[in-house]
Amino acid sequence: MKATLAAVLFTVTAASAMAQGAGVTPVGLWRNVDDKTGEVKAEIRIAEANGALLGRIEKSLKKDAKADAVCEECSDDRKGKPIAGLEIIRGGKKAEGKDVWEGGKILDPENGKEYRASFTPVDGGKKLEVRGYLGPFWRTQTWNRVQ
Repeated sequence: MKATLAAVLFTVTAASAMAQGAGVTPVGLWRNVDDKTGEVKAEIRIAEANGALLGRIEKSLKKDAKADAVCEECSDDRKGKPIAGLEIIRGGKKAEGKDVWEGGKILDPENGKEYRASFTPVDGGKKLEVRGYLGPFWRTQTWNRVQ
C-alpha cells in the first residue's frame, strides 16, 4: 500500500514538473538587446520546422535603420538579401533532458559572421539566452519575449 502511494505521488509530481516545463520554448517573437550597448536592435520571429529552429528578422529597431537595408556583409546565400525577413537562425534542436536548443547557427548581419549557437529559455520563457560561439569564444545576449 505504501509503495503504491509513493508511486502515485512520484507520478503526480513528475507530471506536474513536466507540465511546468512544457511549452517553454524559443518559438515566438523576440526583441534582441545588444549585450554591449543595451540597445534594442530588432524583432526576431523564431519558428520550428522539422524539429529544428528557424529565425527571421521581422523588423529592425535600431535608431539608424534603413527600410531598404540589405545584408552586405553576408557571404552565403543571404548576401544582398533585405534585412527585414532575413533568416538569421538555422537549426538548433532541443537537447534531451534539458531546456536548451543546441546545434544551430546564428548570423550577425552587421558583420556577416555565422556562429554556432544555443538557445535557452529563462524566467519562465519570458527571456531567451542566446549564446553564439566562435571557436572557444562566446558571447551571450538576453532577448525579451514580445509574444
